[in-house]
Formats: sequence, C-alpha cells, structure tokens
Amino acid sequence: MTIDKSQPRLKEIIDNFLLINLFVVVFFSIFFIFAIIMQLNGVIIFLNFFQNLWNPLIVPLITILIVSSLVNGINAWWRRKLLSEEEDI
Repeated sequence: MTIDKSQPRLKEIIDNFLLINLFVVVFFSIFFIFAIIMQLNGVIIFLNFFQNLWNPLIVPLITILIVSSLVNGINAWWRRKLLSEEEDI
C-alpha cells in the first residue's frame, strides 16, 4: 500500500527536478548569449564567469537533460512496442 503512494510522489519529485533543470539550462543559454554580446562590446567579465561555471555546473545540467530525454524516448518506444505485442495476442 505504501509503495503505491510513494511511487507517484517519487515520479512527481523527478518530474519537478527535470523541469527545473530545463529552465536552468535555458537560463544559462540566454546568459551565454548575453555574455557573448557583452564580450563584443568589450566587457569580458560575464564570459569569464560563464567559463568558470561551465565544467562544474553547466555540463552536468546539460548531461542530465540529454540523458533524461533519451530515457523518456526509450521508455515511450518500449511501451508502444509492448502495447502492440499485447494487441497481437
């Protein structure tokens, strides 16, 4: 009984984490565009800040986003395949 209640709660937590992750990646991509524009105007502090955050923060965020998209796609494909096999029986 507790498994049924905890499973949707866990899915909700994971979905919220991935949604926040998506918005953080979008924010950093907009910040990167801003930093490039500022560098063209002669202010390099924003690009230096972005470069300092690249490896420890942004790369893992992008990796989580890509892996979760792949897992979601594989899961959807697997479910469609199982449903089509059940209809054949």
